[in-house]
Parts: sequence; structure tokens; C-alpha cells
Amino acid sequence: MEKIESIIIGAGPCGLSASIEQKKLGIENIIIEKGNVVEAIYNYPTHQTFFSTSEKLGIGDVPFIVEEHKPKRNQALVYYREVVKHHDLTIHSNEEVTKVEKIDGEFIVHTTKQNYLCQYLTVATGYYGQPNALEVPGSELPKVHHYFKEAHPYFDQDVLIIGGKNSAIDAAIELEKAGARVTAVYRGSTYSKSVKPWILPLYTSLVNHEKIKLHFESEVIHIDETTVTIRTPKGEETIQNDTVFAMIGYHPDYAFLESMGIELVTNEYGTAPFYHRETMETNVDNLYIAGVIAAGNDANTIFIENGKFHGGMIAEDIRQKRMNEK
Repeated sequence: MEKIESIIIGAGPCGLSASIEQKKLGIENIIIEKGNVVEAIYNYPTHQTFFSTSEKLGIGDVPFIVEEHKPKRNQALVYYREVVKHHDLTIHSNEEVTKVEKIDGEFIVHTTKQNYLCQYLTVATGYYGQPNALEVPGSELPKVHHYFKEAHPYFDQDVLIIGGKNSAIDAAIELEKAGARVTAVYRGSTYSKSVKPWILPLYTSLVNHEKIKLHFESEVIHIDETTVTIRTPKGEETIQNDTVFAMIGYHPDYAFLESMGIELVTNEYGTAPFYHRETMETNVDNLYIAGVIAAGNDANTIFIENGKFHGGMIAEDIRQKRMNEK
């Protein structure tokens, strides 16, 4: 069994930042990642543009320089690879953590490849891998997707998008551009305030010109192979449909967090893991969380641009504990 002082689960930007900050303080660490470096960003839509500026997405004192004000997905992939090389981070890619046990004050981390022993453990797994469930009849059909990659395969198809925030609106615009017949369903009564301001005018123009059919205060109630039934303020309506994109958000892997003994608390947004704000340590000694999972179901409060600072808080707490042990 390999022994390491500190292990970080997840090689997203916040996990990378945690590794960098620990390395700066001489804390030996590795990152275990079930995919590859910044796997969630890799799975973003091909032409995704970030909401944040490149400066705010930068980590580890490595400048993120692009010509545009807002970087794109491919530019971010290049940047974070360069960060890993610059700081010489140790990442075990394509290795999934299956179980964590705490015995005699140390963590045994079981993976699909081997077991590790560590004193400090940081969970920075994000939430992109766990889409919120669409609990309606037919939601299990193969034509229902929770992730949008590219629009080309849906040319000349009837596509329904559920949701009214950035991911849904980005997908709707791309699909309409590629020649899909797009209908959007959103529970809200007006456009979400969180929508990126530079895309909202285009989206509203497409809706106003009926190139995208948008139903506010509406929801899907049934899906079958060729149609979708929606409930609108005007009543139920069944429309032709080839594909459904349920862009209704994501959540942390709560079962995994609970399996490690992390306490879950309830707030106005739903569920969230318990942690100390000053250190990011959970109710389990020496077990930390970093990044967007700290927000639980409220995905609009923690992003890369502020979650990246969790790593420094964790590293400082570990440093203090090491000093107290001497």
C-alpha cells in the first residue's frame, strides 16, 4: 500500500489549486482523478465560453493569457495542462476512488488500481458528474440527455431543452444555428438573472422571431419515443420530438461524501456538506472539501474563481496541525 501525506480527489481547477498550495508548504501530495486533468471542462460543450475572465480562472500564479476577454473551453484545457507541468503536480489519471476508510487516524483510499494510506484527505470532485434527476415518465429513454456537446448531430431534428440558465441557453442557440427545430421549457416566469449578459440579447431575439419556441412557467410531464407532453399556462400540449436535453443542473455525489462520514446539512437551497468556513475541514478530522461541492445544491455561489482559494485555506490548516504535532 502506497503511503502519502496528503491525497486530493479530483483534478479540476480547485483540486489542482489545493495540490499547488500544499506543495508550496512542503506537504507531499498526489491527486487521484477518475478521468483526466480538468475532466469536467473537457466535457463542456465544444465551443463553450466561460462566464469568468481568464484572470479569475488562473491558479498557481501562472498567468492565463488569451486575446479575448472571456476564454473558451479549448483555451482553458491548454492552460490547466500547462499549470500541471509548471508545478510538476503528481496526478494519477483514469483512476477512480471507490471507497475511503478511516482507521487509527489515517485514511485508506481504495481505487480501481490500488490502495493508498494518507493522513490528510481533500475531496474536490465537483458536481458535474451527477446531473439532477428528471422525474417524469420516459426520462430514462436514450433520447434524453443531461449534457450537450455539439449541435451538428441534431440538424433537422425536433429538440426540446428543459431549463433556462446558461447551459440551456447556450445549447438552444447552438442547436438553432445548426438547423434544429428548438423548443425550450422553463419553470421561471422570465429570463434568469444568471444568464451571461452577452448571450441574452441573441437568445431573446431568436425567441421573439419564433426561431426558438420558449414556454415560461412550464414543465415536461411525459416523454415518449416520438413526442413530449408539456404543461404550460395555457394547458397541456404534446409536440413532436426527437431529442430532449434536460439542462436542469447538477449536484455533488452525496452518497460518496456520506460514506466517508461527512455530515450533510439542509439549507434554503437543499443539501450541502458540513465544513468549517475558515479551514474547509469537515466534521471528520483531517478530511477537507474544496471547490463547488462546498455549495451543495446552490451551484451559483461557488465557482472556479472563488473555489480556487479553498486550497490555500486547507494547506494553511495542515501546516498549523503539523506545527502543533512537533
